[in-house]
This record gives sequence, C-alpha cells and structure tokens, in this order.
Amino acid sequence: MSRIAQTDPELTHRLTRRGMLGVAAGATAAALLGAAPPATAAESASAGRGRPVLPPGRLGIQLYSLRDKVSTLGFAPVFAELEKYGYDEVEFAGYTQGSAGPITLAQLRRLARNHGLTPIGSHVGYYSDDPNAYTFAQNLTKVLDDAQALGLKHIGTASGPFRYGSTVDAWKRAAQEFNTYGAAAKARGMKFYQHNHSDEFSFATDNPKIRLYDVLLAETDPGLVFLEMDIFWAYAGQFRFSQRPDGSPAPFEPLDYVLRQPHRYPLFHVKDGVSDPSNQFGYHMVDVGDGDIDYQKFISAVTRLRGERLAHHWQTERDQPDESFTFARRSSAYLHSLREKC
Repeated sequence: MSRIAQTDPELTHRLTRRGMLGVAAGATAAALLGAAPPATAAESASAGRGRPVLPPGRLGIQLYSLRDKVSTLGFAPVFAELEKYGYDEVEFAGYTQGSAGPITLAQLRRLARNHGLTPIGSHVGYYSDDPNAYTFAQNLTKVLDDAQALGLKHIGTASGPFRYGSTVDAWKRAAQEFNTYGAAAKARGMKFYQHNHSDEFSFATDNPKIRLYDVLLAETDPGLVFLEMDIFWAYAGQFRFSQRPDGSPAPFEPLDYVLRQPHRYPLFHVKDGVSDPSNQFGYHMVDVGDGDIDYQKFISAVTRLRGERLAHHWQTERDQPDESFTFARRSSAYLHSLREKC
C-alpha cells in the first residue's frame, strides 16, 4: 500500500513563490507529455503537525532517473517539471541531452538556476582501459574543469573501488587513488565522493573477516574523500552480507555508519524498496514512499544530530521507474509530507 500523502500545503505555498514563468513552462511540458499535474492547494490535505523531516532546500534528484525524458525532451522541460514538484537540487549523470541536441555547460548551469535548481553533484566513471575516457583516472583535470564550470560543490563516482580486485591491499590501493582525486577536488573548492552499491559491503577475498567498506573508510582521508550513501543499496548489502562467507554472523546497520561519521556523508540517494527475500538483493525497487525503508526514521536520525540538519543533501532516485515524471512527483510529495514524531 502506498504511504504517499497528498501534497503538503507548506510545499504548495513555497512553490507559488517561484514565479509564474517556471509554472507556465512546467505546465507546457506536462501538456506535451501527458504527465499528471501535482495536487493543487485546494486538493491538498494537511500532512500532520510537527517539524518537516526533510530539511528546507535540500531535496534533489539524480537525473539518471529521468534519462528517458532528458534524451527525448532536453533539460529545459525536465527542469520545469522538477521545479513544479518542489525539487531544490539536481545531481547529474552526464551533461549531454542525447537526441535532444547539444548544450553547453554554461547554458546548463544557467538553465538549472532559472528553474530554481542548484547543481549539487555529478557521477563520473572511476577508470577505463581507454586513455581518452572521461573518468577520474584517465582525465582528472577535464572532469574537475567541467564540474567547476557547472558550479558543483561535489563531484564523485558511482563505481566501486574494485579496480585492483577485492583483497584488502587492492582496496587500499584504490583508496589512495581516491585520496588523490579528493585532494585535487578540494584544491578547487569541491568534495570528491563515492556512491555505493551493495557489493561494497562484501568481504575481502583474502581476509573474509574484513568488510571491504570498512577498508574504504579506514584508508581514505576523511578530509578528502566523502561518501554518498545509496540507502537502498546499503540495505541490500545488509541483506546480502550480514553473514561472513563461513556462515558466522556479521550484522550491520547502514544508519550506524552515518551516525558514527556524519560529516563523511554530505549526499544520500533516497531510493525505496519492498522487502522480497526471494530477490537476490532482498528488495525490489519502487517509488519513494511505496516501500519498506523507514525514511522518517532514517532522515530524522541524521538531521537531529547537532549541527547536521542542513549539512546533507537528499537525492531521490529509482533506477528503472515505471514512469519517470510520476516517480519524481510522487517521491517529492511523500518526502515533503513526512513529519517528525513528537
């Protein structure tokens, strides 16, 4: 059963202040796409009392979830829709529009700003066998030049540190490369980050008592290398790797990693799933609010920490949404509806 509430009246009020230009542009896109509009203020109901769980100005979306719309329509209609839905930030997964035509980084940055969206981060490949590849290992300067041109505060990779294998030493070697990228990003006023999937929580092949994610945390400089926890994949990792290869218990809680070192997690991917033990990952993905991950608990636990409420950015994502604009709209509505428990 969906846990998504109707649009929060506070959100409706805030959106009216963004100007008629963005609303009109979004309405045009919706008409072209046949997308269902969000609820109007008259249709909205109170989501309850209490402070919103979601901090103001910190809701973003990973544009990979909207890649079908970007490639067919271009960034402008996509950004117009995101403005309507109450998003504040965007995280890139490439800077081109596919068949929708070319766009410069300056145009892209200006377009986002015109729709009230802040480019907050971007995913770039870690390494490639191609010396000309657009990756950190092959073209670090170009990657950072582009991120700086977009005004990004974070630049990272969704690639796991498996370049040299799955041994402890292999991950130490990858960690040192991450430290190099982090130092180069810091010199330009940015933070380098790594986004996890579930395999990062597996165990070293040469020492199955050691979790690889712990090697990454221990061997990277906390002032240079940051993490973007994909919460869905972290819980999938919990499902897959709460036992060592010999069957001995090795339980962990993804939230505990964050609470121990909250400064290392400036970004999160908010992705939901319905528990399904028959699935190899323990869940199957759904729109945010339709699943079993307790985001009221998770986000509240992080933002209640002293000095941490505005220190993190929450990016919605679904890898293969049934309809990408619907996913974006419903996920935003759900997260804005959450209230802290009294």
